[in-house]
Amino acid sequence: MNPLIVGVSYVVLSAAGFGVMSIFAVYAYGAGATVSSLLFLRFLFAALIFFALMAWRKQPLRVGKRQLMGLFVLGGVLYTMQSLSFFSSVQYISTSLAALVLYTFPVFVAILSYFVDKEALGFKTVVAMLLSLAGMGLVLGLSFDGVDPVGVLLAFGAALFYSVYIIVGNRIGKGLSAYATSAYVSLFAALSLFGVSQAQGGLSLTFDAQGWWALAGIVVFSTVLAIGLFFRGLQLIGSTKASVVSTAEPVVTILCSAAVFGETLGWMQLLGGCAVLAGAVLIVSGKDKEPVKQKPAEQQPAAHSTMP
Repeated sequence: MNPLIVGVSYVVLSAAGFGVMSIFAVYAYGAGATVSSLLFLRFLFAALIFFALMAWRKQPLRVGKRQLMGLFVLGGVLYTMQSLSFFSSVQYISTSLAALVLYTFPVFVAILSYFVDKEALGFKTVVAMLLSLAGMGLVLGLSFDGVDPVGVLLAFGAALFYSVYIIVGNRIGKGLSAYATSAYVSLFAALSLFGVSQAQGGLSLTFDAQGWWALAGIVVFSTVLAIGLFFRGLQLIGSTKASVVSTAEPVVTILCSAAVFGETLGWMQLLGGCAVLAGAVLIVSGKDKEPVKQKPAEQQPAAHSTMP
């Protein structure tokens, strides 16, 4: 079969896995799970699976001290903050809106790359950034009627933390396998989230069966399989194409939210959403060297990740 078709299929399936993550989260919250406990368990189980995969593939578990410190910053600080922000946002705003706001991260990446990596902001990139921002204006509406500003700020916070995670990860992840990066990022995120949960009164593991099934969905479909499929597709079609195809992620979220929760977007919001995604695609496709997005395992070998 054509490698391009196979690779695109893998990335689409990966995007679908990440796209339904916030849907699973809403079900888990309905079952009594807290944000910090849910995320701690997500990253704990994901880390165990990634380390098991490393052992199965006979990959070395040891990494250098400097890399270990870098991985702690990635997982224990940046990815922890990104995940807390995004998973908290869907407690205040719809999963569709949270997904679209998160996808403004290519704008932040482009700006950070300009200041940190001295990457030039070409005309195409600037136009794409303005398109994304204008689209987000249509999505939110000028009056913000019916939109909880706390949820919007949390979602924007997630986009910003994700952008910093990508910039830092493109340096730290070099020389490490995707599974090693994902394993240690997940482990350090789990440790940090354990501390957060203790500060908030301790882990809450008393949620009902629906919550555990939702957690299983997040771990299996929206973390491990989504990451594995993304990197398999990345090998076949390259980082730029994979990054562009993975913009299907918020589309999946919007469609699933409409089917499961009955969430709907108005015509102006849909138009704005298309502009946000079009801007993201243009920014990503304008990158000739490095990808724009990353996910712990969900990211790395000079690629990009997608783990919200």
